[in-house]
Amino acid sequence: MRILLDEDLPRRLGALLVGHECVTVQRAGWSGIKNGKLLALAGAKFDVFLTMDGGLEFQQNLSTLPVAVLIAEAVSNRMEHLEPLVPAILKALNHLSPRTLRHVRKGQ
Repeated sequence: MRILLDEDLPRRLGALLVGHECVTVQRAGWSGIKNGKLLALAGAKFDVFLTMDGGLEFQQNLSTLPVAVLIAEAVSNRMEHLEPLVPAILKALNHLSPRTLRHVRKGQ
């Protein structure tokens, strides 16, 4: 899958998502773009938008998502807190339907 990592996630996380192509918002040239427009842009080039923005599901109309969204739930966006989520993220990617939103947390 092609995954877009939100600005709040370190690019090193992408290297741990083996078998998937990960690009950061910054590398895509979309830094500073708000979520609605960012999701629209992502929908044209990516399968999944990975973020820690828990408010996203309340800010967007989920029935019109242009891309699948995974929200990583961790204490912080530091690698030491995100790395334990990698197995749950990889598992979710295997069962993620297009245009849906799911939360991932350690132990899922």
